[in-house]
Amino acid sequence: MARIAGVNIPVNKRIEVGLTYVHGIGPSTAGKIVGDVGVDPNTYVKDLTDDEVVKLREAVESREVEGDLRRDRSQNIKRLSEIGAYRGLRHRRGLPVRGQRTKTNARTRKGPRRMSVAGKRKAPTPK
Repeated sequence: MARIAGVNIPVNKRIEVGLTYVHGIGPSTAGKIVGDVGVDPNTYVKDLTDDEVVKLREAVESREVEGDLRRDRSQNIKRLSEIGAYRGLRHRRGLPVRGQRTKTNARTRKGPRRMSVAGKRKAPTPK
C-alpha cells in the first residue's frame, strides 16, 4: 500500500487514478505528475517499486495538496466572513455564493425542504 501526502492510495487501481484520491489532484494533474516522474500511467499501485513511490511522493509534496489546501480554503472563507463581505455572509448562512437563484433550486446548499403543513389547527379546548 502506497501512502502519499497522508493518504492511502488504493492498491488495486492504476497509479494515474489512485493519485486522484489525494485532495487537490485531479485527473489532468495526476497525468502530469506521472509523466514527470517517468512512471507508466497504466501501472497498478501494487506493482510500483519503492523507488517509484518515493519519486511520486516527492512530486506530490512539491504541490499544495491535502491539509495545506484545505487550510487555505477555510482561511479564505473565514477572511470573507470577518470583513463582512457579501460572499462571507452567504457562506455563513449556507446559501449559494456565486449569484445563483434561490427561489427554486439551490437544494444542495440549502439542504432538504422544511416540512410546512398548511392549515394545521390546534385541537379545540373543552369548556
